[in-house]
Amino acid sequence: MKKLIITGAALFLLSAFAKAQAPTGLDSIIVEKYYVSNLNDQSAGIGGTPPVNSVTYRIYVDMKPGYKFEAAYGVAGHELRFSTSTLFFNNEDRGATTPTYSKANAANNTVMIDSWLSVGGACTSNMGVMKSEDNGVATVVNGDGVLQNNNALAGIPLTQQDGLIAGAPEAVQPVGITNEIMMFDAQNDGTNGPVFSTFNGSLASLNGSVGPTATNRVLIGQITTDGTFCFKLNIQLGTPTAGGVENWVESNPSSNEGTHPSLNYCYTPNLSAINSIKNSSASFSVYPNPTTDAITIDIAKAQGSDNSYTIYSVDGKVVLTKKLGSVSDRYQERVDISSVSPGLYFIELSLDGIKSTKKIIKN
Repeated sequence: MKKLIITGAALFLLSAFAKAQAPTGLDSIIVEKYYVSNLNDQSAGIGGTPPVNSVTYRIYVDMKPGYKFEAAYGVAGHELRFSTSTLFFNNEDRGATTPTYSKANAANNTVMIDSWLSVGGACTSNMGVMKSEDNGVATVVNGDGVLQNNNALAGIPLTQQDGLIAGAPEAVQPVGITNEIMMFDAQNDGTNGPVFSTFNGSLASLNGSVGPTATNRVLIGQITTDGTFCFKLNIQLGTPTAGGVENWVESNPSSNEGTHPSLNYCYTPNLSAINSIKNSSASFSVYPNPTTDAITIDIAKAQGSDNSYTIYSVDGKVVLTKKLGSVSDRYQERVDISSVSPGLYFIELSLDGIKSTKKIIKN
């Protein structure tokens, strides 16, 4: 059974009879670029609008099999820190310091790119996984037509794989942390500043957290900002040996601590690179919209030989799909949707592997 131990001024998670051993269980800290915001995301209205070119980062503790994530902590001489040169973006609709919104609410406005800290979860009843490990089941379909950017810097688009997988995340247990975490609340007023820092607290998983896939990667935070993003991490892991723990610090390790260069990270977005990768959503239009019986797809400029479109219902089911094959210059097609039920739909256009999505309303 786990319990909280106070050692001097330090507060962090330990087993009742913890046995320190030579650290071997941490492979690295992985930073995934989850999403890049564009001008379209400012149309979300409610929930707050992320600055254009904001990058959403996800931070994972990558462990060897059999290990558990127990805490990210700060103690004297070892700071736990998340910072940005601007501000963290917080969703003002469902945002919180930890991911407590439902998966249904993740489909609203910019909820999916809220900034928060975690010990494995990405929303209620769902674990966070890298998009490349997502099983593609029940991908969130945004109901407000935002978070559609296909910028290559962020890899797989959220419209295809959302990094959520059904599971039972452990609860975040703040130990010795109070107001420090409030810059990840549901406000964008900057009141609490751009730095989360503690030398005397931890974000703990009382039962220990394991990754939901064989890679054993545990999501410990999601951060959205348009500035330089940095962190310093100190990590405690539970070992496969009963009662065993390992401690990893970002600098100046003692004889029984490990260190790894990935525990100290800074990233400044390359705006010229972001802006040189154009989102193709402006390359086609759909009209009339709303419609009662048919739409016209108008592709302003299409090239390549691997082109297609797919129409999805709001729950992700394919209504219609068609391969266009080789297309050059302008392309138009009238699509009959008179047989589908009234409601909200999405059309995804793929031009040589570059995907764009638009909303369709059927009256």
